[in-house]
Amino acid sequence: MGRKEDNIKRATEVMHILPQIRNLCIAAHIDHGKTTLSDNLIAGAGMMSEELAGKSRVLDFDEQESARGITINAASASMVHTVDGTDYLINLIDTPGHVDFGGDVTRAMRAVDGCFILACAVEGPMPQTETVVRQALKEKVKPVLFINKVDRLINELQVTPEDMMERFKGTITKVNRLIRQFAPEEKKKEWQVSVADGTVAFGSAYHNWGITVPYMQKSGISFKDIFEYCHKEEQRALSKKAPVHEVLLDMAVSKLPGPVEAQVYRIPNIWNGDLEGELGQSMINCDPKGELAMMITKIWMDPHAGEVAVGRIYSGSINHGESVWAIGANKAERVQQVSMMVGGDRIAVPSVVAGNIAAITGIRSAAAGVTVTSNPDIEPFEAIRHYSEPVVTVAVEPMSMKDLPKFIDALRSLAKSDASLQVTTNQETGEALLAGMGELHLEITTYRIEEEQNIKVKVSEPIVVYRECIQGNNKGNPFEGKSPNRHNRFYVEVEKLPDDVVLALRNGDIHNGKVRPKDAKGVGDKFAEYGMDKDLMRKIYAINGTNVLINDTKGIQALHETRELIIDAFDAVCKAGPLVEEPVSGIMVRLVDAKLHEDAIHRGPAQTIPAVRNAIKGAMIRARPAILEPMQKLFVSVPNQWLGGVTREVTQRRGIIEDMPSEGEVTTVIGTVPVAESFGFSNDIRAASQGRAIWNTENSGFVELPRGLYENVAGGIRSRKGLKPEIPGEAYYSD
Repeated sequence: MGRKEDNIKRATEVMHILPQIRNLCIAAHIDHGKTTLSDNLIAGAGMMSEELAGKSRVLDFDEQESARGITINAASASMVHTVDGTDYLINLIDTPGHVDFGGDVTRAMRAVDGCFILACAVEGPMPQTETVVRQALKEKVKPVLFINKVDRLINELQVTPEDMMERFKGTITKVNRLIRQFAPEEKKKEWQVSVADGTVAFGSAYHNWGITVPYMQKSGISFKDIFEYCHKEEQRALSKKAPVHEVLLDMAVSKLPGPVEAQVYRIPNIWNGDLEGELGQSMINCDPKGELAMMITKIWMDPHAGEVAVGRIYSGSINHGESVWAIGANKAERVQQVSMMVGGDRIAVPSVVAGNIAAITGIRSAAAGVTVTSNPDIEPFEAIRHYSEPVVTVAVEPMSMKDLPKFIDALRSLAKSDASLQVTTNQETGEALLAGMGELHLEITTYRIEEEQNIKVKVSEPIVVYRECIQGNNKGNPFEGKSPNRHNRFYVEVEKLPDDVVLALRNGDIHNGKVRPKDAKGVGDKFAEYGMDKDLMRKIYAINGTNVLINDTKGIQALHETRELIIDAFDAVCKAGPLVEEPVSGIMVRLVDAKLHEDAIHRGPAQTIPAVRNAIKGAMIRARPAILEPMQKLFVSVPNQWLGGVTREVTQRRGIIEDMPSEGEVTTVIGTVPVAESFGFSNDIRAASQGRAIWNTENSGFVELPRGLYENVAGGIRSRKGLKPEIPGEAYYSD
């Protein structure tokens, strides 16, 4: 029996002892050492050679990950770690650090209860560090901190012990500030990380050593000893005395919660069903004998087995050969195989019980974010929402029409596996629009179509996805939308939502979708927490992204019969606004009056939807519409002698430089750049710095497009979409 198989055999024995399970992930800014650390943890569990740790990148098993040297997919490994003679099952997920693949981080957080936040000792917390901390806390995942690359402070920067402690203090302070800001109220104090209580570790994943205060007390090693080992280049010897896997997995066992503890407070956060009911209690108690409730967090393609669905089991068990439902599917499907994961390897097991992470095959209806259960009528888990939105689009079509059916199937598979990817397809022409988080995200996606599916494709130049909004409102001057038969009229007013409400909607703090009448009071109260009128918001019909639909009418007979059609029209406008048919952002739509034909046959979909759609679009025109463009936060570290070339590149792209902190011979340029101006930046910045610049970006929301660019950008979008060049006025929507 091989190492991995032996490890899984032990894991299957431990998985039933729920207090001895830990589900955790590693998250950090790009290049801060996540995958190297994962390798060392896996090696420490005896599943690979220690000599290969940090080099083999076990959890970067995708061909593109190996080629590019970055993590693209969240990948998991189950391992057994022994503490004081007791075996613990550690289900570990390594997550991407690149901003384009942040959706994978968000989905991974749903599957775990604890998280190692990595921060580079030299660079400190970076933009993506803040993002992953926010993602963890939003899912009520407890963080601990590992400050990595300490050896670089000592050997490269040659800091004093005092300077090193100040850097550590600064990093810890920043992380704790984030925890105070984003943690649930009841956890803000409890989850603060501290050196003294052992929730902060220090070390070098590359050299395989780590230390915490509890481990110092256990081993007798001090910070003075660490200085000596590093100065003498004896880090290999240090790794024998304080191996990073032992230090961190000990910390995971003692400081991070198991599923029995975590599900008590996590289930109310991710599931809106009856918590006092049988299933609710089963999930809260993590009952292996309860009804199956599993959430899929990842879909990946196995060349032999096809689609593999990976997810967390919150109640019951998933068993080989049983029939289960993916909620939303029209039939039950048979589980062909149940496995535990080690990177790209799946080790088959008969079943996996609640509190664990499992991989299953055979459930073709499963997709990232879908609930799998033995009862199709249960309340599904809350949707997983990534805080960032797609900002770049490419048009893709097959080179040969004979590949069209296979191409459409490939797109369906990609959409299932990557919830951050938005796919729209023209079934007749085969052209597809892929909207993603950035150039790299879309580049990897098209690579998978060509290389993994063997479909040659034509790809357009990147297209920026803008947003439409309004500058003012039309309060007191509602816009009238008429049905084609002129028998129905709807009167609409629109206004901007406050910035903090838009942020709450974008972050998923207020849930998206249609609002059931019985839930309207609670949703309205949630909006009231942000200063909105409680009575008005209790009349809510629906939420679409960062937009809200309110029924502010009184005594309109039969309006309830058109409710669903009104929502459909609202959703259509949110998808394509009146200016350039881009998504709408940050508006409140109020239906203030309506005149309906008494006969239902005259107010069907063909009459109601166009009338409401025109009323909303006309109201937006009346409220002075605007275009928002996506922005990126930019961080470029460059030796001072090439600083001028870097700043020119930034400012020539309509970039705004906000700060330029210096440390020794290196300056970091911090600023914002429009996404539309960022294409090709990588090559240009390398040329400007002779390859010496290190840079990264972070999504930075949307800002109003400068008026001087308005006509040019709007005209370009309308031309590309085959629309008339002139932007319609109010009269267009009145007819």
